[in-house]
Amino acid sequence: MRWSPLLLVLVLATGCADGRTAAIDEVPVAVESVATTPDASTGTFRVDCGRNEPRHLNADNMVIAPGQPAGAHHTHEYVGNLSTHAGSTDDSLAAAATTCPAQDRSTYYWPVLRLTDRTGHDAHAPGGGPHGNTGEVLPPARVEITFTGSPVSQVVPMPGFLRMITGDPAALTSGRGRARWSCAGFEDRHTDRYPQCPPGREVLRTFDFPSCWDGRNTDSPSHRAHAEFPGSNGVCRPGTFPVPKLRVRVAYAVPAGRPFAVDSFPEQGRDPRTDHAMFVNAMPAGLMERVATCLNTGETCS
Repeated sequence: MRWSPLLLVLVLATGCADGRTAAIDEVPVAVESVATTPDASTGTFRVDCGRNEPRHLNADNMVIAPGQPAGAHHTHEYVGNLSTHAGSTDDSLAAAATTCPAQDRSTYYWPVLRLTDRTGHDAHAPGGGPHGNTGEVLPPARVEITFTGSPVSQVVPMPGFLRMITGDPAALTSGRGRARWSCAGFEDRHTDRYPQCPPGREVLRTFDFPSCWDGRNTDSPSHRAHAEFPGSNGVCRPGTFPVPKLRVRVAYAVPAGRPFAVDSFPEQGRDPRTDHAMFVNAMPAGLMERVATCLNTGETCS
């Protein structure tokens, strides 16, 4: 159902009314069908790591800016490994506590979402106000972590401490963004703009990670060359191997009529296209084997 003109005008007047928004009921339904083959790995493995109840936040990025405190220039939200910061190493992650079950010490993180009509806790701290990211951090209403397989083949387990990024924090200038915004109840529609959701519907951010690994490296100078996305037919490029496909979906109960924006680099102007997320695999080897087996046998597991 389309919104009334009065309601739409109200949202545009109180939200992000600068051409960076999209009314979700006007976004076309996405067509995302890849034909499966008999060799497909059709299972699903879900991990419940909470929604960052401990409020683990910092302006670090151990993947892109290791060893540089506040090197992200914006604030990240974490689930999973409770120790993640600029100085984190494989060894420190492996020894830390986690919000995930089964000793999954992986770290999953993304830029915070803020209500921009309020003053944030870090108004005078790096990553916040000094870097142009003003506003009150809005905690997630829920976080869903799901691993799925390949539509055309079996998958191999991810190596320990594999680092991956999806999206581009510099997408405003690079044009390489993978931002995927939507609203609860409209999951088959997604946009790279801030979504205007009907009253009572959560704002959704979906992060799909690469699922083709080069078979050798857990990182690369670009942080992307060692793990890439499959082709439109679901096939990994020769010389790469299909691994479990990670999807992280974060939902927010944005109060009606309140303006919001994602954190970004200062020069990126909090553009919704800059949305991105990071992952470092610190699952025990046995657990990652269980994930791959579940997907390859077509089961639904958690």
